[in-house]
Amino acid sequence: MGISYPANVISQPLGKPKINEVNLYSNKSFITKAVERTGAAVVTIDTQKYVNKRKFPRNSQLFLDPYFERFFGLDTPYDNQPRIEQGQGSGFIFADGLVMTNAHVVNGSDKVVVGLTNGQKLDAKLIGQDLFTDLAVLKIKGKGPWPKAKLGNSAKIKVGDWAIAVGNPFGLENTVTLGIISNLNRNVTKLGIYDKKLELIQTDAAINPGNSGGPLLNSDGEVIGINTLIRSGPGAGLSFAIPINKAKEIAYQLIKNGKVIHPMIGISIIEESNSESKVNLVKVGYIVPNSPAEKSGIKIDDILIKVGNKDIETASDVIDQINKNGIYKQIDILIKRRNKFIKLKVNPTDITNLQNN
Repeated sequence: MGISYPANVISQPLGKPKINEVNLYSNKSFITKAVERTGAAVVTIDTQKYVNKRKFPRNSQLFLDPYFERFFGLDTPYDNQPRIEQGQGSGFIFADGLVMTNAHVVNGSDKVVVGLTNGQKLDAKLIGQDLFTDLAVLKIKGKGPWPKAKLGNSAKIKVGDWAIAVGNPFGLENTVTLGIISNLNRNVTKLGIYDKKLELIQTDAAINPGNSGGPLLNSDGEVIGINTLIRSGPGAGLSFAIPINKAKEIAYQLIKNGKVIHPMIGISIIEESNSESKVNLVKVGYIVPNSPAEKSGIKIDDILIKVGNKDIETASDVIDQINKNGIYKQIDILIKRRNKFIKLKVNPTDITNLQNN
């Protein structure tokens, strides 16, 4: 008894089944999708600063042999000539022709050039910068349309979320590193930075030199922070970003007023944890002379119980309440001093007024 097969079956050569080549490459990772969503809005920022360098006074009688000048590290006549210092960083377009970046990227620059991913290089104007939060806004000189990054909500991120750092280190476009959110609300004073007013997102996504000012993205490609610094030496591998909610607030003040108001009362704050009672104490560590805090009667070692309508649990609570209050009205502060509760009224002032004291 014979068995018959359809001719088209037995004529097919044996081999590997065909794979749909389109499907093989269609499953993009969330990282690829995130970068594709925002990458075009990431820019390179080239800066130039004109420097006149002169260590010797004009009437100096010190003229040495050039060999000895070089040996002792002294200026040669060439060193005293005007020169151009060049710098580079990253940024991203967040509105029509407006770029957000770090203040330290553009501070003191005489010329700023923005490089787009399509190869265009355009001059840019500094709209405003705020050194206390390390943020700056630039305006590109040119006509759009411009690719724009989608801004996320940094209040919604949690420790353990994905973090994607994008920037253009050394002019290398869209360099991407991946990590997670390691911590939130990291106080920069714990990093030894005392001239900034920042609480940062901590991530292990590498922020390379030249990445400063570039966006930190979530898994959906939304900007949740601005890459700002790395920790070198002991504890290396830690990167930090400014939360985008804070950055938006600062950016809109810069666009509207060209500057930012920072309400302060003139104290430094210390957090002390009691392991037995599990209570976190927020104390006054230092008082700026002639500041609103000193004028109101606040003293070192006072424990801050309540600021405005907020019960104080962390240093961040104090900063938030003073920021919300502003500089145009008094704020009630309840302190504890030697087991005695004292209620004071304080008039916050702008931080620049404290510096001028």
